[in-house]
Amino acid sequence: PVQLVASGGGSVPARGSLRLSCEPSGYTRETYCPGWLRQPPGKERDTVATRHRGGATYAGSVQGRFTISRDDVKKSLYLQMNNLTPEDSAMYYCAAAGTYEGTCVLRVGEFSFWGQGTQVTVSS
Repeated sequence: PVQLVASGGGSVPARGSLRLSCEPSGYTRETYCPGWLRQPPGKERDTVATRHRGGATYAGSVQGRFTISRDDVKKSLYLQMNNLTPEDSAMYYCAAAGTYEGTCVLRVGEFSFWGQGTQVTVSS
């Protein structure tokens, strides 16, 4: 299976910035709809941003503040997060689908490959 390694989390004050990275490790294969998801303590995991053929899709709460990008050569995925708020505090996961079924609007359970998570904490 594809292994993903997420990094770049940390603790920042409100209005700060962080850049998360996700690198493939070991065996690599074609994956689809690479994205970032997050899970605040005690809450469900939700999609933050997804890359797809037409560009990118963002959750409304991060639109205009977060930017997802991908290095197609390295197959690395990034999430630039600006103007962070305490509500952005969560464990962040990178993930990708194993097949493309015509859309990258995916439920959490439809992502096949996951990184281990990197913690983001934003203080007020």
